Amino acid sequence: MFHRPSPTETPEEALTPEQERIIQRFRRFSSLSMLVMVLGVAAVFGVIGYRMIRAKPIATGEITALLPKGAKITATAVSGDVVVLTLDVGGAVEIRTFDARTLAPAGRLRFAEEP
Repeated sequence: MFHRPSPTETPEEALTPEQERIIQRFRRFSSLSMLVMVLGVAAVFGVIGYRMIRAKPIATGEITALLPKGAKITATAVSGDVVVLTLDVGGAVEIRTFDARTLAPAGRLRFAEEP
């Protein structure tokens, strides 16, 4: 399949000491390059594994949030790890935020008119 020269066509010559040094230097550099590459790949996989282990599962289940009597939800939004509800409570606007992972109340903002 491949043409290989017969041993009689290529005489075996011994390498000079300078050629041996060059070959050893090349082997050392290629070994160092391989080591750096392996360490880089290991670091990337290590970070991926670390983040997968440290990731907290998203809360599942039912949660009932109590709203004031007569309140109506006018808008909802999700931003990062926060769920935002805009409420109309008796003509006043109120914004309530909840943690998206635990669905626990995170804050409340009320708007009122100046007298």
